[in-house]
Amino acid sequence: KMQSKDKKRILMLNYEFPPLGGGGGVASKKLAEGFVKQGYEVDYVTTWFNGLENFEKVNGINVYRIKVIGRKELATASMISLLSFPVLAYNKTKALCKKNNYDFINTQFAIPTGPLGVWISKKFRLKNILSLHGGDIFDPTKKNSPHNKWYLRKVVRWVLNNSNEIVAQSSNTRRNTFEIYKPNKEIKIIPLPYEPIKFKQVSRKQLGLKEDLIYLISVGRLVERKGFDFLIKAVAELNNKKVHALIMGDGPEKDNLIQLSENLNIKDQIHLLGFQTEEKKFQYLDNSDIYILSSIHEGFGIVLQEAMQVGLPIIATNNGGQVDLIQEGKNGFLVDFGDAKQLADKVTYLIQNKETIQKMSTENKKGIKIYETKNIIKEYMGVLK
Repeated sequence: KMQSKDKKRILMLNYEFPPLGGGGGVASKKLAEGFVKQGYEVDYVTTWFNGLENFEKVNGINVYRIKVIGRKELATASMISLLSFPVLAYNKTKALCKKNNYDFINTQFAIPTGPLGVWISKKFRLKNILSLHGGDIFDPTKKNSPHNKWYLRKVVRWVLNNSNEIVAQSSNTRRNTFEIYKPNKEIKIIPLPYEPIKFKQVSRKQLGLKEDLIYLISVGRLVERKGFDFLIKAVAELNNKKVHALIMGDGPEKDNLIQLSENLNIKDQIHLLGFQTEEKKFQYLDNSDIYILSSIHEGFGIVLQEAMQVGLPIIATNNGGQVDLIQEGKNGFLVDFGDAKQLADKVTYLIQNKETIQKMSTENKKGIKIYETKNIIKEYMGVLK
């Protein structure tokens, strides 16, 4: 098929693409959709999984899926599947570059996708923008985190130094990258794009929630890094039967969290809602009072964008990309991880100051607009200039 000369074309490389993987895949899909809207033809090379097509067009994106070794689950990748992706995706990517004229490559994640982007950009003399997500640089709760292994550190440094441009989604990721890897070039901060989700509004009653209670809400996988134990301890610290916590997500920490709430005698105030559909998630967010991000560390914090959309005031821990989204006292508060009294005090303050809740709510509904995909795409185009 002849390629029309006026159509600009880009190649996106990322081992994740929904339904495969987590937030990084979702964010780069939004980015790809944004490029499509700007008139780009987008070819996206990613990982195949049982039941998915080798090739399909998704919202205008040409998605090419590559079989890797040992991918057992949709949500998480095994080490061998990660390491095999850049190697096994090489031939397909090379073939695409021979066939098409690309304006540039966008490589998502320094590891595992990074090396593939570097090899291809060198071979075809294409400009390569590397997008960092945080966990590919530093994850304090994973022993396989790249910063912990000398050989992974070497690979990441090589990828950073051999990419034309580097983009980080938060100031925290940028700082960690400089501190750990000392790359030979500047890093630009461009946040992750966010498009408001449409959902049907429902009442508290329809969700089985009570009118006279204060609901704290938190969304995320039930894993250690998300620090839900910290949230539960803060609810106990409040010593207020009117305050309940909704925790939405599934994961290995579930039994520990149930046990903890029993030990603290607040089992009836902690509601583990499990995994919920996107629509249900927003209905719960929309009916809650305060969003709590209790993580030990976040690369960015997409959940905060979702909380902003429905106008929730936010209390978040102060380590990670989330600090870019919170302006202290204006749209939320930042607290130290593990300081249950500090978190409880902020909750109490908000409960007692309805006008602050109102102010933060308005601020967040307004503030979410800066993350619209068209604005983020503009920033990427700026990097290319």
